Amino acid sequence: MEIDAYEHGVPSWVDVSTTNPAQVAEFFSALFGWTCPEGDPDLGGYRSCSLDGRSVAGVTGLMSPDVPPSWATYINVDDADAIAALVASHGGRVIAPVMDVADLGRMAIFSDPVGAVFGIWQPRLHKGAEVVNEPGAVVWNELMTTDTKAAAEFYTAVFGWTATVNDPDGPMPYTEFKVGDRSIAGMLAKPATLPADVPPNWLVYFAVSNLDATLTEVARLGGSVLQPEVDMEYGRFAVIADPTGAAVGVIQMPSESD
Repeated sequence: MEIDAYEHGVPSWVDVSTTNPAQVAEFFSALFGWTCPEGDPDLGGYRSCSLDGRSVAGVTGLMSPDVPPSWATYINVDDADAIAALVASHGGRVIAPVMDVADLGRMAIFSDPVGAVFGIWQPRLHKGAEVVNEPGAVVWNELMTTDTKAAAEFYTAVFGWTATVNDPDGPMPYTEFKVGDRSIAGMLAKPATLPADVPPNWLVYFAVSNLDATLTEVARLGGSVLQPEVDMEYGRFAVIADPTGAAVGVIQMPSESD
């Protein structure tokens, strides 16, 4: 699905910060069919990767050697400064203040009150990902947190989202965040089975046409499988890591015949 603009409050871009951008760009190019040219030195070597000629995600170096390789979700906003003020007034923390990125847009990076890191993007020339919801492109953004109530209050206050909890009395309630009637992200409580040192985080999911073949390729290309495949109503998914350790989800959506 091609897309040219995003509403306020809708995730619009993702990128991975890593210790070896060239290696990671090569990994995802082979895995997803991306094209990842060398980045502009004036932008810190940031690589904007494309799928069939349309921008899909970014690859960059680490902001700090103390931060592990990881993916970031950026939420489209009309006014970055106004959102920064809302983040501060609702208990969030500034990691990178609002800044201009050449003539591409304005950005900032924050953590929510529970500790999950996310970015915002006020577009100028760069509108965000130009292709979504197809193999090799982003299909979902999901918050895992240790306090779903506090997180829901924060994101609804800052971005105007509504939060709908599915199966609230079940073993694993799942929250859908919405802009209007459109589901734009999800949230779940951190499972007790995960190690204590895994922090609250936003996980990025990319669609794949064949999950089994994708996981075979991940191993061949030097990546690893962190969460083996799981079958669910919305498809089959797994969580993988690139060769430098950044976690990302891959999901095979149900076909119309399923």
